[in-house]
Amino acid sequence: MKICVVSSCGGHLTEVRCLKPAYAAYEHFYVLNDKASLPADMKGKTYFIAHSERDWKFFLNLWEAFRLLWKEKPDIVLSTGAGPAVPFAVVGRVLFGMRVIFVETITRINNPSLTGRFMYWLAHDFFYQWESLRSFFPNARYGGPLV
Repeated sequence: MKICVVSSCGGHLTEVRCLKPAYAAYEHFYVLNDKASLPADMKGKTYFIAHSERDWKFFLNLWEAFRLLWKEKPDIVLSTGAGPAVPFAVVGRVLFGMRVIFVETITRINNPSLTGRFMYWLAHDFFYQWESLRSFFPNARYGGPLV
């Protein structure tokens, strides 16, 4: 099994790395939307894509997702958000039939993120970290806080 770990830098990356015990035993690679200082275990297996802020670069991210997913051929796309999660989920699920797993960010306590609202419909497995989000995501699973 091969896993594509997609994330924005900062808090989203911190959260998805909290899931590392679940994916470390499998072949995996990372996709980030900004250059960042990388820990040793991410060096040599991280791709950087354009940073999109709900603008035309979203379409560039779709192309980047197609190119990287075609090249790497992962079985799963895993993300905690934000921006790059949607184009990778669309391309991975719709074009390549990959399983998509999404965890709504811990910072969303009372209402969902925009990414979470899209990913709820795109992800095969959707998790939220606060019980208060249950009404927004009735078919998702409560997983508790990652951090």
